[in-house]
Amino acid sequence: MKRNQNYIKSGLAVLLICGGLFAGCTGGDSKETMAPQADSGKAEQESAEADRQGLQGEDKSEKELEKLRFVDSWGEWHSMTVNPNVEKHPYDWSCLTNTEEEIKYEGDERYNIRKGIDVSEHQGKVDWEKVRAAGYEFAMIRIGYRGYGTEGSLHVDAVFHENITGAKAAGIDVGVYFFSQAVNEEETLEEAALVLENLEGYELELPVVFDPERIRDDTARTDDVSGGQFTKNTALFCKKMKEAGYQPMIYSNLVWEAFEYDMEQLADYPIWYADYEAVPQTPYRFTFWQYSEKGRVDGINGAVDLNVQFHEKQ
Repeated sequence: MKRNQNYIKSGLAVLLICGGLFAGCTGGDSKETMAPQADSGKAEQESAEADRQGLQGEDKSEKELEKLRFVDSWGEWHSMTVNPNVEKHPYDWSCLTNTEEEIKYEGDERYNIRKGIDVSEHQGKVDWEKVRAAGYEFAMIRIGYRGYGTEGSLHVDAVFHENITGAKAAGIDVGVYFFSQAVNEEETLEEAALVLENLEGYELELPVVFDPERIRDDTARTDDVSGGQFTKNTALFCKKMKEAGYQPMIYSNLVWEAFEYDMEQLADYPIWYADYEAVPQTPYRFTFWQYSEKGRVDGINGAVDLNVQFHEKQ
């Protein structure tokens, strides 16, 4: 995924626009494509924005709705209207230190973080004992995917079973994700069935994640899928995971939150939020943050996605 080199500047810009959303601090690779990307066509964004203002902002005039400008992982800037009906996150970014070498969240009496990674067959063989010794406490492991070509065939990740077994043996908490290219509810049910079949015999400490993505640099079977259909697919997958006794979660970024998902319809499910800026740009609630696609971790050859989990202090 492309990372904007002016990440500190852009993160500060978002904070200036949305500073009123954050409380004061009490103290002192990646997948085979990219984080979800919406088409960057101006007309499409303006149309989606108009729909949201009409459907979700009826209790406020347009002038009263809060605006936010943000940058995506390709360095392209967007403008969105913050939905007043969607729950906002409680974190305080003055407590966050995020450099190329380290990430910390210190001084908030309510929340702290722990570090994790997400992996797939693209990382090859992982030495999970070394990963744990390096301070990583959780892993999101790809369980499978649907190809984005016309056929859209389903696949179990080639090293899923090896990864989940090794991670759990090393004392690492595990969640799983499925890379979706479903174009309708029927295909979503097929994806859910594959996930449930391959989870048999495993206990998870973390959620089962639905990960629909647009393919930015190639033709894909989901190119004509609407945000409304993506929302239906996502809600259905999460419903099936919950019925099976798992905690569902949604992988997202701010482009999707602004122009694809109907966030109000997905309010019951936690978010795994992807954003490679120094500070998360979303005003909305999330539990996990994928903050880098270029991490280096002992026990893994090459780059790996880095994450943190925010949780309440006991």
